Amino acid sequence: MNEIVIISGKGGTGKTSICASFAYLSGKNIIVADCDVDAADMHLLLKPDFGQAQEFYSGELAVIDSDLCTNCGKCFDVCRFNAVKIIDEQHYINEVSCEGCGYCAIVCPVDAITNNPAKVGHWYISKIKTGTDMVHAKLGIGADNSGKLVAKVKNEAKRLAKEQNKEFIIIDGSPGVGCPVVSSLSGAKFVVLVTEPSLSGIHDLKRVYELVKKFRIKAGCIINKADINKENTIKIIDFLKEEKIVYITSLPYDENFTKAMTNAQTIVEYDNSELKEKLTESWKQIKKLTTE
Repeated sequence: MNEIVIISGKGGTGKTSICASFAYLSGKNIIVADCDVDAADMHLLLKPDFGQAQEFYSGELAVIDSDLCTNCGKCFDVCRFNAVKIIDEQHYINEVSCEGCGYCAIVCPVDAITNNPAKVGHWYISKIKTGTDMVHAKLGIGADNSGKLVAKVKNEAKRLAKEQNKEFIIIDGSPGVGCPVVSSLSGAKFVVLVTEPSLSGIHDLKRVYELVKKFRIKAGCIINKADINKENTIKIIDFLKEEKIVYITSLPYDENFTKAMTNAQTIVEYDNSELKEKLTESWKQIKKLTTE
């Protein structure tokens, strides 16, 4: 199987819309994975049924047994994260602030504090409107360990692709260069970088490609909204040549991109214009580059 990861150095480049378009064009021939677990939104375009749902546990959280607690205050004194709170003279743990270090449990003289596995989100296997499977997830509010949740999503997508004998897995990664992006890149065969011709777009494209280079993964680039600043588009193309990144295509700015999203559709469903043609040809090229 071949993993294709679509990422961007910054948010707002159209990465998810492009990824969902590729998923739609592929129909039943791929497995889709939404690894942007911190702000997952590809489900808005692909209409998953949330058929299988599982809780995801990672890390630990302290819990105070109020029946055993003597309110001595030692846990309050040692907590460096201000996670121990006092209400009506009773100590309790603020789950959002707790880092699960276990120090409070160590100092508790009556063993009233235990560390329990922390539920940090949910992951799902869904049928989407194309008839194939999508693995996706939602990280809990204030939860960390998003890199581990990404790894879970990817591993489930690989399992399904192997079971169903699918040739490709298409992965929507998080924007930026943080832990979730590192996790989504692991094991990838090809990376599609989506950028825009703004100063921040150029800067973050260069930054995220520095990360891709460390993984030694072949990469291509799509320049979205390329006509809003032709001078910066030329700068991006020059950078791609310099770094030997495959220049896949440039997409024009088109308000139908937004109209399609508000209609819960990919652009290739909504519009038969130049955008659909360019994205269709881009997906053919990406598959060819991945299997070379």
